[in-house]
Amino acid sequence: MIRYIQNECLENMFYMYLFYYYRKKVGVVVIKEDLCIMDKLTILSDAAKYDVACTSSGSSRRGQKGELGNAVSCGICHSFAADGRCISLLKILMTNHCVYDCKYCINRASNDVKRATFTPEEICNLTVEFYKRNYIEGLFLSSGILKNPTYTMEKMCETLLLLRTKYHFNGYIHVKTIPGASDELLAAAGYLADRVSVNLELPTSEGLRKLAPNKTMQTILSPMGKVQNTIAAHRMAIGKSSYMERSRGNQFLHNGIFSDTSKQQFQRKLESRAALQRGTDVSKTSAQSNPALLDSSFTWNQAYQLAPHDMSRLKRSFAPAGQSTQMIIGATGENDYTLLQTTQQLYQGFDLKRVFYSAYIPLNEDPVLPEIGTPPPLLREHRLYQADWLLRFYGFQADELLTIETPNFNELLDPKCDWALRHLELFPVEVETASYAELLRVPGVGPKSASRIVNARRYGRMDFTSLKKMGVVLKRAHYFITCGGKQMYHTPLEETYITRQLVSVDRKESWEMAHANEGFSQMTLADFGIG
Repeated sequence: MIRYIQNECLENMFYMYLFYYYRKKVGVVVIKEDLCIMDKLTILSDAAKYDVACTSSGSSRRGQKGELGNAVSCGICHSFAADGRCISLLKILMTNHCVYDCKYCINRASNDVKRATFTPEEICNLTVEFYKRNYIEGLFLSSGILKNPTYTMEKMCETLLLLRTKYHFNGYIHVKTIPGASDELLAAAGYLADRVSVNLELPTSEGLRKLAPNKTMQTILSPMGKVQNTIAAHRMAIGKSSYMERSRGNQFLHNGIFSDTSKQQFQRKLESRAALQRGTDVSKTSAQSNPALLDSSFTWNQAYQLAPHDMSRLKRSFAPAGQSTQMIIGATGENDYTLLQTTQQLYQGFDLKRVFYSAYIPLNEDPVLPEIGTPPPLLREHRLYQADWLLRFYGFQADELLTIETPNFNELLDPKCDWALRHLELFPVEVETASYAELLRVPGVGPKSASRIVNARRYGRMDFTSLKKMGVVLKRAHYFITCGGKQMYHTPLEETYITRQLVSVDRKESWEMAHANEGFSQMTLADFGIG
């Protein structure tokens, strides 16, 4: 295999020697299994359902002659292409064997569960055959820890290498890297996959010490910083900005988390924290202004660069779709304020493409975990995703949405409505004169409708009928806006009254979200008889 790869495709890639080196250094782990590939697929696809896959690829790549597949940036998992096709991923673990004993994980070492391990060839065959049958559009590959992080990561890289070279698979690949693996293997994974991710799992070091004693915040954040540093190096090498592309509307949001001002403020906070740790006289105010600040100062500006010094001969970009991470919601006692602060710092410090949230499903009996049978906090997860969108597309800061005094979202209201009700002094907003940034803060107004309003009002007067046609959700917005100086209905601008009305509007949606998993289970490929 190595000879084929070397002669065929990868003469310009710097990491080829790694597979010679680590094959000799790590050795071989033999696990005897009498399972057929269908049995393995059933076990490992089911075990992978607790890993959150990305909802959009963020990577565009045309199909090439002699290769199989392409990548479309409009969406991958549970999304739809422009022609109406549902685009999906083959989401599996390489193995559910694991030497770690994380208390929240179903695959922890101490659990008596049925184990299986795919070989690299088996994963390649499954991916290619499923793709040819139009079952999938790409691969989402994660794994438990088999023997040690370096060995596991080496087997995952071997799988990706086979897919890209022997099988000429040109489709989308998302790989979950293993914290603690060598820098060389981390680099190899980045050059072979479209998106890489390192799961943070828990937002605080205390939570990791309690539930995942084999992991530390530093071992997770360090590869995250290295990956982002290398992404930035590749982008600058081809003449792009070092930062990942964001929504075009963000250029008008001068107070958003991706603005230059916000990035500078974040950098000053990191410097203040570093100075405080060195014993320098720093005011307590600056240190306490952000209690959820990550316990490590690793950022991509400070991290070790994985890219070779000369990138001009490399044919592949490093993780062109960026990187993401995942946090578990409800396994520990962190409030929404801590989670949202951590989210904002991950976006600003590591330029992540996405932060995903996973409502914890109690699977293991342990005194520090919620009891088995406790409903997963699906509605809380939903509110955090809504708040995440407010951070990325609406120009909000975490400190605006929640405070130390109000550390949790009102689950009966979406976070934007909750914020507006706490800041009624800013309303009503006149839609014919308000700026784009002001319109985005109105409940029921999104980036598309705000942009349409700004463009349309240059050509004439507007009314509430035209606002509805532009996509404004008037059942929420009409309490907070005026059009031509008039309200849609004569309603008092009073918090109790508006709260009561909005809760009645969202009651059905909130109930459906909170009870979404009752009587249902996540389907696997085996449910469709695929194999």
